Amino acid sequence: MIHERPASGKKHVSDFVRALRPAALIYCPAPRNSAFPDMPATDFRNEFIALALRHRALRFGSFTLKSGRTSPYFFNAGEFSTGGALAALGRCYAAAIADAGVGYDMLFGPAYKGIPLAVATAVAISNDSGRDVPCAFNRKEAKTHGEGGALIGAPLAGRVLIIDDVITAGTAVRGVVELISGAGASIAGVVLGLDRAERGSGRDSAVNELARELGVPVFSIARLDDIVRFLEASQGFGEHLPQMLAYRRQWGADGT
Repeated sequence: MIHERPASGKKHVSDFVRALRPAALIYCPAPRNSAFPDMPATDFRNEFIALALRHRALRFGSFTLKSGRTSPYFFNAGEFSTGGALAALGRCYAAAIADAGVGYDMLFGPAYKGIPLAVATAVAISNDSGRDVPCAFNRKEAKTHGEGGALIGAPLAGRVLIIDDVITAGTAVRGVVELISGAGASIAGVVLGLDRAERGSGRDSAVNELARELGVPVFSIARLDDIVRFLEASQGFGEHLPQMLAYRRQWGADGT
């Protein structure tokens, strides 16, 4: 089933978001310029978008995707490449997980980009709540010497929450689902940095298709609509809004 996100501002996450905001801004060392929107972040979604813009993980222009589509924006979690950026990013993931209310026993990061995401999220959860969450990730090729195997970190057990950046076709996630299930653990859900909310093989989004296939919640820190709202409130990035709206009309999944 699809996990519906609670409306922003729910009481059970407001304290976390208030605590997140000043720390996240401290950990955004990229210099401001006249193009950056000088607007207050109201929740972890805006925090995430502002952080991505500062570190050029979210860029606007013309980009060819794996699908062959030409997109006016591109998200690359690999640009979160400093300790401060990863600390702030981990807090955003932790806030999204708390907001979703999904139950889990451990975190898993698919190789390669999911590895630092899962680690940063585990650290953020520990720092915020004191919960010491086990974490694991995989190798793309099994190691044949030393400790061997395809897994690094905690043994796979219980309900495993997969942490990833963005889903195009869902190939990487499906691969680790087989790995996790083969170890006797279950999938608690999948949390992404960004849901592009684009059509998959049909009229629905690739994220919704994956959620139905796996039978677990698949949710994200932010969605395409959140970026659009951010641009609408921005004084510096508003020039990109027409292209974003046109792209959403052309490729947006039903209901977006």
